[in-house]
Amino acid sequence: MVTSIWEDVKREFSSGNMITRLIIINVAVFVVINIIKIGFFISYIGPSPNNPFSNGFNDFLHLFCMSSDGWYVLTHPWIPVTSMFLHEGFWHLLWNMLFLYWFGKIVGGFIGDHHVLPLYLLSGLMGGLAFYLSDTLIYDQTNFALGASGAVNGIILASAIIAPDYIMRLLFIGDVKLKYIVAVLLFLDMIAIADNINTGGHFAHLGGALFGWFYIFQLRTGGFDLSGPVNNMMNTIQSFFQNIIGIFTGKKNKLRVDYKNEEKAATATTNRPRTTMSSFRNRGKKTDAPTLSHQEKLDTILDKINKKGMDSLTPEEKEFLFNASKNK
Repeated sequence: MVTSIWEDVKREFSSGNMITRLIIINVAVFVVINIIKIGFFISYIGPSPNNPFSNGFNDFLHLFCMSSDGWYVLTHPWIPVTSMFLHEGFWHLLWNMLFLYWFGKIVGGFIGDHHVLPLYLLSGLMGGLAFYLSDTLIYDQTNFALGASGAVNGIILASAIIAPDYIMRLLFIGDVKLKYIVAVLLFLDMIAIADNINTGGHFAHLGGALFGWFYIFQLRTGGFDLSGPVNNMMNTIQSFFQNIIGIFTGKKNKLRVDYKNEEKAATATTNRPRTTMSSFRNRGKKTDAPTLSHQEKLDTILDKINKKGMDSLTPEEKEFLFNASKNK
């Protein structure tokens, strides 16, 4: 059974999109951390009233958590990254992964899968910085943070900016536009800060969300595309470890973050005539057929998403929807 599960995970990781890979990594880290936690518990079982299990495991866990102690961060430079993949509690993991799947699918579908990992990592780093600054100013003691919430909130806000009128169907509520769902989530973070409930953590949520807005703003205004340097760095790191593994195994894994399917799709789209809004209007004038207005075409696309899902959209429809969201 274990072998079968492992083969399924490897297949999904190699063939799935970046959202799938991020979820697999987060779940894998959760499983490993909790196996280690069980090991700590078993090691310290005994009648002693001073059972050191809790402190021992927490000291280990803090090696990978974001800290509000500046010296700790400097001496543990990996923690801003490891903390955004680290979950100890099941419900913490579950909600973060559900949000990552729901909203990440929208981001990847509209602006491309190659933007998902940079947005996740950079939003997570900004969330860690927001936690550090807020916690340092509010509390005198050192606190630790873990979880993908800052990274996921960057993806959540980015999705709302890209497609604010995208319809999501909520249990017991029905169809709700994406912009209202995200607005409620952000407002809940603000309420939690005002109530002094996990203040540093909720500042991390808002910090990640702020970077999600900034990332899409850069894309819309023709600013610096942050995905290129991040993906290049990840490919360099991946190649380094592949070479190390190849030394011992004699094999070299050729898996890279190249998004070949997207490149093929882009090439195919480039080689065939594209339907622009101007050509759409011109055809309407020549044939005397009724020409759809901008709003009518937008409503048609949104209805199509609602009935068949975002994957049913053509590249031209995705481009039109993205451009429409820019002009709002």
